[in-house]
This record gives sequence, structure tokens and C-alpha cells, in this order.
Amino acid sequence: MTKDKTKDTSARDTHYATLRRQVRDAKRERGEIPTPQHDKRRKAKGDWTPPLLAPDQVYLYGLHTVRAALDNPERQNIRLSVTQNALARLDISTPESLSFPVDIVSPQEIDKRLGPEAIHQGVMLETRPLPVRRLDALKDSPLLLVLDQVTDPHNVGAIMRSAVAFAAGAVITTQRHSPTESGVMAKSASGALEMIPYIQITNLADALQELHELGFQTVGLDSEGPEPLETTFLGEKIALVLGSEGKGLRQKTRETVTALARLDMPGEIKSLNVSNACAIALYAARQFLLR
Repeated sequence: MTKDKTKDTSARDTHYATLRRQVRDAKRERGEIPTPQHDKRRKAKGDWTPPLLAPDQVYLYGLHTVRAALDNPERQNIRLSVTQNALARLDISTPESLSFPVDIVSPQEIDKRLGPEAIHQGVMLETRPLPVRRLDALKDSPLLLVLDQVTDPHNVGAIMRSAVAFAAGAVITTQRHSPTESGVMAKSASGALEMIPYIQITNLADALQELHELGFQTVGLDSEGPEPLETTFLGEKIALVLGSEGKGLRQKTRETVTALARLDMPGEIKSLNVSNACAIALYAARQFLLR
């Protein structure tokens, strides 16, 4: 009799343990709790080495990011790795209907590719970079963003979200000292990477001159700018130019833009993160253009 009770208790404990694991796995797929590494002795972040990617290979992850990429007809997708729960949340009822392979995997398998810090929510898409766009394709857009060596992909992703929110036509940046299209940048953009051209140019001064020829007033944000931003705008086309997180605008950029302007802040802090400053500047520019 005692042996039977022991078996019942053991079976019940196993059942509850399984349920607890399922709940934890679901939370990890949703990004609510971090996914632990397999070997607790390897907890150090430096133990993970990112895979070598080809120039035409990009890993995107996160539900919003991947859903936006799947909806973008300009994307050339290669393979989708997804958990069963994330597949349902992506609203993909028939994976066979997609034009590329779909692998049902565990969260841990995605961790191996993306590393312990990536909040992937149970989904990873292997894809090709988006097609290259030229500046002359933007002549009909009244509002653009230009980044002068903003290097942090998190900041660039946040800037993209603001750019889409305020209907900017593109985010323009340099090929050097700027992040290329990546999973980190796309995750920070939360789908915005698919909604706005990300144009990387060779020479920023030349690009600004080209924008001038297309009828844009280029306004560089500078904490020491001679006039407040809202009183600086002119014309019907505006390109806002923002500098790097630490150094701000380079001297050549300062000499090339149409005008330099500052964000007037009455508080004790006189500088903002570049993505926050970008959102404020976009709002001010949009208000001017809507007059």
C-alpha cells in the first residue's frame, strides 16, 4: 500500500514539474523571463561566440521584427526557426504555404545561434539584407533623417521607430562608423526597419550637397547651435542631421549643413540621448511642415 502511494506521489510530482516547465518555456518564448544557458558552469557572457555571417546573411529575431519582415515583399527570406508557441503568435496557420523552409525548434536551439542576451521570443528568421536605395529616390519625401556616425545599433533602431512614427522618408547614414542591418538593430526598431529605407552612403558631405540640390534644407542639431530648432526651419523639405553619441556632428558636417540649431531645454540637463533628441526634432519639423 505504501509503495502504491509513493508511486502516485511521484507521478503527481512529475506531472506538476512538467507543467511548471511548460509555463516557464512559454514565458521565455514571450521574452518575459531570460533563457538560461544549458550549462550553468558557462554562465559568463564571454563564453558565447557569435556565428560568422556572410555579407548577404542577416538573422532577425523577435515577434514584431519577424512578423514585419514576413509582411515585407522586398525581403528575400531564407529560413524560419520558430517554436510551436511563437508560430501560433505569428499567426502562421500553414507553414507549408511559405516560400522558404520552417523549422520547429526549442528556445534553446535559437539561443545557440543568437546568444544568451537576445530576447528572441522563440523566433529567428534568416534573410537577406534589404535592397540598396539611392538618395534621388527620396526627392518626393518632405522629411528625412541623416545620421553622422551614430554607431550604437540600439540607438539607430530607436531612431527608426521615431522616423516611421513621424512619417520620415528615410534614415541616411554613412557606410563607415555606422551599424549595418542586423538583428540587434531590427529588434530595437521593432518592425520599423521594414517600413523605412535605411540608406548608407560613402561620403556624408557629398550626400548633404545632393540633398541641397533636391531642395532640402539640412538642419544639424548642435547643443551650441545659434538658434532654437523651431525658429530655424525654412522651405518645404527638411533633412535633420544628428551627430554621434559622444562627439556630436563632425566639423565637415557642421560646415556643410544649411543651418545649425539647438534644442532649448529649461532643465538642469542640457543634452539628451541621440534617439530622444531625434524624436523631439522630428516632432518639431513635422509641426512646421504641417502649417
